Amino acid sequence: MARQPTGPPPAPAVQRLRIRYAKRGRMRFTSHRDFQRAFERALHRAQVPMAYSAGFSPHPKISYAGAAPTGAASEAEYLEIAVTSRCDPAALTGALGSALPAGLEVVEVVEAATTDLAGRLEASVWEIRLPGVTDEAAAAAISAFLAAESVEVERLTKQGMRVFDARGAVLALGATPATEQGAEPGLSATCAILQVVVRHVTPAVRPDDVLAGLRRVADLAPPTPAQVVRLAQGPLDAQGGAVTDPLAPDRDAAATAGAAEPTRAGSAAT
Repeated sequence: MARQPTGPPPAPAVQRLRIRYAKRGRMRFTSHRDFQRAFERALHRAQVPMAYSAGFSPHPKISYAGAAPTGAASEAEYLEIAVTSRCDPAALTGALGSALPAGLEVVEVVEAATTDLAGRLEASVWEIRLPGVTDEAAAAAISAFLAAESVEVERLTKQGMRVFDARGAVLALGATPATEQGAEPGLSATCAILQVVVRHVTPAVRPDDVLAGLRRVADLAPPTPAQVVRLAQGPLDAQGGAVTDPLAPDRDAAATAGAAEPTRAGSAAT
């Protein structure tokens, strides 16, 4: 007979909250597992009433979605938590911001009013800075990449070395003129800036895969490591191809509910 956990069952979740956070500066080198540990410590320090799973090894109910690869900064990372008593999103934003280490910042907290946040993260917008690369070299490489029907690259994964097409997932790729940007100390002032929109596919196509593709089709090899930032991730607008805000449906639902409150209160008074 299977052994059953002893003690009272965990308190039920009464609210789900969705959090957008940023990884900046040196924190871009934080692995996803290290971030998980730092975030759970921040929840404890901020005294967030977390809901826990049942069983012999209860863990806080946190769902992570679409984490950026180690080494990439991001302005648009998302997760969802469940709590056992209702929390004010604005107050939670401040409390978690104070509890997290510098470089990890909670940008926004909204109450979840819809389902499937992860399913809404259909594409990402990445900025890739290439110190030492001229605008002309970047433009030539972009043209060669976009003209190719497919660009095969390889990457070591948990399942071993995999070869896959980096071109098919790239929805848009362009360059912003950026010569003489005033680079960081020790870096060349010449710096091409790429912006790429990548559809989320399996296996995932990451910024380093796009760079590998540019190297393959045009021998573009920056003399120093690229600086990568995720600017946005979310639903893909079928009309214009833009990446939109994944929290907008929850924000809109909260606004609609707030607007309906005076009507319900007035009806009760009548």
